[in-house]
Parts: sequence; C-alpha cells; structure tokens
Amino acid sequence: MTVHDVARSLPAIADLRDLCRSLAMLDAVLSPDWESRYYSFDAAWAEGEEMASMRDGSGDEYSIVFSAAGVYVRGFGHASPMSPYGHDGEPWPGVIDDVPDVFKPCVEEPAFTDEDGVPVVTACLWRGTTDDQWHHGTIDFPPDHADPDGATGLFHLLVDRSPEAFQHFAEDYYEVSVDLEAVSALYALRPLTQELVSSLNAEVALADLAEDMSEIGYPRAC
Repeated sequence: MTVHDVARSLPAIADLRDLCRSLAMLDAVLSPDWESRYYSFDAAWAEGEEMASMRDGSGDEYSIVFSAAGVYVRGFGHASPMSPYGHDGEPWPGVIDDVPDVFKPCVEEPAFTDEDGVPVVTACLWRGTTDDQWHHGTIDFPPDHADPDGATGLFHLLVDRSPEAFQHFAEDYYEVSVDLEAVSALYALRPLTQELVSSLNAEVALADLAEDMSEIGYPRAC
C-alpha cells in the first residue's frame, strides 16, 4: 500500500476526525501513561487547529492537522527508502511538491521538521473543506518495495476502520485482552461511563480521564 491507496480509502473529513478522537480516547483508557500511548488527539493544538497524532515508539509517526482550510496529513516511516535521511537530506520528489499554499504552513511547521528545517515526511495527503476527495503528490515510488513510503504501517487503522482492527492492534501492542463491544462503543463516540471504562481497563477510574477527555474533545455524559 502507498499513499495513493490511502487517498482512495480515507473517509470524509468529519468521519476521519471522529475516528481519530476515538483512537485517542481508547489509548487514554488503555494506557494511563501518556508516554506509552500510540494515538493522541489535541483539540486545542494551535489557534483554530486540532491535531491527531500517532507514534509507535520506534520512529514511525504521523500528524493530522484539522483546520478551517481542511486537513493536512504527514506521515513518516523511519525505515522507508523515501526518508529524507536516505535521500540527500531532502523529502522524496513529489511527496510535498504539490501541497497547496493553504497547507504550506503545515509543511514548514517546526514540529514536523528537523533541526535543519527539513520536513520529516515520507507520505503526505491533504483535503480542502470543499474537496470531494483526498489528494497527494505525483510520485515515482522506488521499485521493489511493498511499502515504499511506510503508508501500510502508518495508516492501517485509518484505512481499516473496523473495531476488530483496533482490538487486534491493541491486544498485540498492550498485550492485554480488549473488549470488542467497548471498542465499538468508543468508535461510536458514546459518552464514557465507569462501566465502559472498566470493561477496557479495570484499573482506571472515569474521573482520572477528565483531562484526557477535555484535550481530545471526547463527548461527555450529561
């Protein structure tokens, strides 16, 4: 899979935002320690912007910026042959060349570049609020690589949006049994209850998640 396949598979902006919030809330319940989490969401990342992010602890990561202009997606596969660090210290041709001006601040965002100002990116997508599809650059991928830009690993749960996919991921990553019904409830953005939280992690109290819920913008019970 490449970014081309991801572009055909990603949902509409609102649905992607909801999915990202669900992933972040699930990780917050399963992993009280923020440093150990895989997915996160900051509803107040910058003025007028929200950001979903993923980091696998081994160098792979993505950042998804939601703004009034639309959505900008940056992915980085550290072992990708398209990494700037294996290609003359510059992003692979085509990856960010066609990014519209409205999203250029995201390309140049210090949080997404290295100490030399080089964008840390191997896969990039964007979608304006009035667009009817996701966009990507015109890219000649390196030959003989099944996952040249790292998209398969980076965006798996954004492409396969089934609760079962998250359950499989979480049981492998956290090495615990994960309740599928509870995952489905959070995928549906059902407000958290102590019963729902306990079905995922018996050691976490609902009150302990108040700060996370606020940061994620996850729905609260009335």
